[in-house]
Amino acid sequence: MSKRIPSKEELAEFREFHTPSCGFFFRAKKHLFSEKSVFQQIDVIDTDSFGRVLFLDGLVQTTEKDEFFYHEMLVHPAMASHPKPEEVLIIGGGDGGALKEVLRYPVKSTTMAEIDAMVIEVCEKHFPWLAPVRSDERVELTIADGSTFIQESDREYDVILIDSSDPVGPSAVLHQQEFFWRLKDHLKPAGIIAGQAGSPIYHLASLREKSLFLSQMFKFSFFYVGPVPTYPGGTWSYFFVSDEINPLQDAAKDIPRGLQYYNAEIHRAAFSLPAFLKKELG
Repeated sequence: MSKRIPSKEELAEFREFHTPSCGFFFRAKKHLFSEKSVFQQIDVIDTDSFGRVLFLDGLVQTTEKDEFFYHEMLVHPAMASHPKPEEVLIIGGGDGGALKEVLRYPVKSTTMAEIDAMVIEVCEKHFPWLAPVRSDERVELTIADGSTFIQESDREYDVILIDSSDPVGPSAVLHQQEFFWRLKDHLKPAGIIAGQAGSPIYHLASLREKSLFLSQMFKFSFFYVGPVPTYPGGTWSYFFVSDEINPLQDAAKDIPRGLQYYNAEIHRAAFSLPAFLKKELG
């Protein structure tokens, strides 16, 4: 019996370099989408190990297999700590994963401000969770730069979630202190802001900078961590800030059913930072 020779398409590899000498690779069964939007290169591939994978400018944003690690830890520590989250704003999050998790709660409205309409269109076609949540009557979708949106908005929110990409290109402004001052102006009295903060292995300088200015701006300023297998280093960090809500005291109430990673025990453990990270963040 002759050995089957894989096609060129089967052998196609996508590599994300975390440093010049190391990174992560995926062997694609099929290249489902590849096009450059006004803002960034968008690719979707199908793989054996992680299902469909979304890349933006060559960086993994989400996969079918492990998206729940990231989206649950981005959303639920804030949502479960707030006494009554009714008005929610998601900045970024065009893949719809954060929106999916927010809508598990009895919110009145969730606004998603995403800069790149093509990301939403592509993910609605290729990822199964986006189309159903897009049709939820509680969802308000705005195609806009998050910084411009919040500057022009006159609304206040119970929870603001920052689901941005890394601090380069169109997302760079979403990691700056001036942007967080604008966000704070749109928080209700017991409001919470939470968001992704990067890899504790590769992005320590950015984490230190963010920790410094957030601790000066808010009474309660915390970082927490969780695993994301396909993100650099395999562990990801997040921030939680508020002037009234302490996530270690007002935590994990009315957690939705059906989650795959987050629970009350994970909530408490996530805020217990490893020694090296506690030292780096002061």
